[in-house]
Amino acid sequence: MAVEKAKVTLYWLEKSRAQNMLWLLEELKIDYEIKTFRRGSDMLAPPELKKIHPLGKSPLVSITPPGSSSEPIVLAESGFITQYLSEHFGQETTMMPKRWKDGQEGKFGGETDEWLRWQYLLHFVEGSFMSTLLMAVVISMLKSNKVPFFIRPITGMVANQILSSFVLPNIKTQLGFLEQQLEKSGGKYLCGTELSSADVLISFGLVSVKDKAKDFGSWPAGGPRAAYPKLYAYIDRLELEPGYKKAVEKIKGIDSSLEIEY
Repeated sequence: MAVEKAKVTLYWLEKSRAQNMLWLLEELKIDYEIKTFRRGSDMLAPPELKKIHPLGKSPLVSITPPGSSSEPIVLAESGFITQYLSEHFGQETTMMPKRWKDGQEGKFGGETDEWLRWQYLLHFVEGSFMSTLLMAVVISMLKSNKVPFFIRPITGMVANQILSSFVLPNIKTQLGFLEQQLEKSGGKYLCGTELSSADVLISFGLVSVKDKAKDFGSWPAGGPRAAYPKLYAYIDRLELEPGYKKAVEKIKGIDSSLEIEY
């Protein structure tokens, strides 16, 4: 007799961190449905997403438990989605590190270093990293050809001042922090020797910023790749992960005109 499974649906928006969730679902090896959405000409999410969640943002994941006739559970916010999916579906994967040291179950300080890193990084990505990157991307738009050419010199000068005095120092601090985390993790990944959902969660931001960071202000010779060699090697490895590539191919197979990177 077949065992009924939870019904999982990913609401995927182009140029969003929904791509992280697609990769995570692949790593968790669970069956899921994907519904894709395009951004409008204003780069905002379409109003249809508000029918799923009041904020109308993506990623969103809905889960209908096996045998349930009630409304599905709707998950929003990347960090929460990542933690919920990892805890409920990740037991036979590496997505969530082992929580307790042997014999220390339930005790203060009994958590493994890998689990503590994983838990912290889920909050770091949401609370510090992505907000700084988004600020940098938005401010940089003041220098782009989307601004009328006759005022672009002025908006560009303002953007450069904000980037150099506030945004770039924070980006350098955070990239330097991640470089240190990789030095101390004891493995190729942020939490140790095995890929975890923290790596998956941070991937979109890192891949998006790796070629843009050099345009946020002045860097020493060699730019950010030379300043953070372990981090950039790590980003290159993430893009070569089978699950990462499979998630990219999944979107291309649905509609090759959908854009993934922001």
